[in-house]
Amino acid sequence: MAGVPTPSKPGQVPPAHLRVTNQDREHVVEHVQAAYAEGRLDKLEFDERLERAMTARTHGDLMPIMSELYGTQSVPRLAPPAPMARPEAQPESNERLGASAAHLLALLGFPILGPLILLLTGGKTSPYIRRHAMEALNFHLTVTGATFLLPFTVIGIVLLPVIWVGAIVLSIVGGVAALTESSFRYPLTIRLVK
Repeated sequence: MAGVPTPSKPGQVPPAHLRVTNQDREHVVEHVQAAYAEGRLDKLEFDERLERAMTARTHGDLMPIMSELYGTQSVPRLAPPAPMARPEAQPESNERLGASAAHLLALLGFPILGPLILLLTGGKTSPYIRRHAMEALNFHLTVTGATFLLPFTVIGIVLLPVIWVGAIVLSIVGGVAALTESSFRYPLTIRLVK
């Protein structure tokens, strides 16, 4: 196949066919965001490349995006750009609000649906919202599981109200942390969603 590197040894997978990690995707997203910030992409181009990067499964899916941004010399390596004196991008106010909503929607009766919707919508364009929504979703999945499993024991029946009060308090703390650009991780959480 033209343009796809062939393996150098028998049984070796071509680099373009290797599956990507979330870090690989986020790395390409950073390049796309930088190109948009520099004015090299308009909003439609930015959205299209962002969608392709976030849904990429293999390096072969990510390489064309990098090629479009920098030319063919940067395609084989998805290395970070040369270190610049550029501070890490701070989340915008709408990103902070979205991340905070992922935590606080549980108080309105949407403990799983709220973070899931934010993960699937705002999480596609904002790593900040994605991180907070994923954390809130995992926590509320854990609390929901405990709500169904603990009543089978006497101690569980006693602990259940304590867990619910703790969940409300931790949701508020998570929402405030998201608004103040702090990182927050819920304690005793089974992280099912990665």
